[in-house]
Amino acid sequence: MAFRCQRDSYAREFTTTVVSCRPAELHTEGSNGKKEVLSGFQVVLEDTLLFPEGGGQPDDRGTINDISVLRVTRRGTQADHFTQTPLTPGTEVQVRVDWERRFDHMQQHSGQHLITAVADDLFGLKTTSWELGRLRSVIELDSPSVTAEQVAAIERSVNEKIRDRLPVNVRELSLDDPEVEQVRGRGLPDDHAGPIRVVTIQNIDSNMCCGTHVSNLSDLQVIKILGTEKGKKNKTNLIFLAGNRVLKWMERSHGIEKALTALLKCGAEDHVEAVKKLQNSSKLLQKNNLNLLRDLAVHIAHSLRSSPDWGGVITLHRKDGDSEFMNIIANETGSEETLLFLTVGDEKGAGLFLLAGPAEAVETLGPRVAEVLEGKGAGKKGRFQGKATKMSRRAEVQALLQDYVSTQSAEE
Repeated sequence: MAFRCQRDSYAREFTTTVVSCRPAELHTEGSNGKKEVLSGFQVVLEDTLLFPEGGGQPDDRGTINDISVLRVTRRGTQADHFTQTPLTPGTEVQVRVDWERRFDHMQQHSGQHLITAVADDLFGLKTTSWELGRLRSVIELDSPSVTAEQVAAIERSVNEKIRDRLPVNVRELSLDDPEVEQVRGRGLPDDHAGPIRVVTIQNIDSNMCCGTHVSNLSDLQVIKILGTEKGKKNKTNLIFLAGNRVLKWMERSHGIEKALTALLKCGAEDHVEAVKKLQNSSKLLQKNNLNLLRDLAVHIAHSLRSSPDWGGVITLHRKDGDSEFMNIIANETGSEETLLFLTVGDEKGAGLFLLAGPAEAVETLGPRVAEVLEGKGAGKKGRFQGKATKMSRRAEVQALLQDYVSTQSAEE
């Protein structure tokens, strides 16, 4: 049996009756990205306007008597609607679909059928799967590569057919109908029962499909192929947008273009060259900064050797610097008889550390220093360095090192 949403994809609301309602849980992802389990109910209706996920198309959203439906899934010939409020069996209810989401899915799904048919017709590129994503859709083509010229030809052809206003119709065929053999498809679900639903674009394509579709290609408005990416083994992913998604993409792109024009003080046609110049300037500045930092490291090393604490424990922290900066200081000081504790980064947050000195002492103290700073590190031959998350505990490390030196001196 076809649901109301499949018989009339343009219907936005209708009345039906609740058949059953049972307690259930919904496993979902919260706004923070963590998985959540929601308690609620699975509601079955006599018929539904809300499409259950299938055929590469996500499910609809909507309401039943103004109660939000958070998920719709197919179970045999029925659709389960997950709500967090129970509904009484036998009750007549009003079902409304989230039309913006529905029409978007119609445009992307019909767009996929059209691209699939044209890619096959022009170049023999077969579709092996597809995904209707939240921001873009992907068609997996059974080819290790697709050229830019092929992509351009496919895009040209599909948009010509949209301008031709070709009708799209839906029919149901019995399994033993000879016409089924002529229909494109990738097989039926194991639990499929009843007639086969066929979506036909006039003179272009006939395809087995359970999804919701436009009734005329003109409703697609336009298709933009964004490009291709390497897919699974010997496959190519073709990325596309259809309809309103193209308009939103253009709006975003235009907004970015205006922002770059204001920042770069030049027209859009000069953006790339302006960014290249900025990159070159940045690289030069980074190189000069690195040279200055190296010179500074050498100067600091010589100053440390003159410190009255030399021969005991020497500590130094800088907000700016990196691992190379610390190693230059350690190399220049030659701290075989001194425990040298260097750190760079946020004074109270994360950063890098280096402990240099007598090999035996560093081997003993290095892991303990990493533990105090709540970090990780490794070392050999009188050096132990790593990453820390608690630079605010540097004083504790200094005390640890001082205690070690004092203990060693007392034993001698």
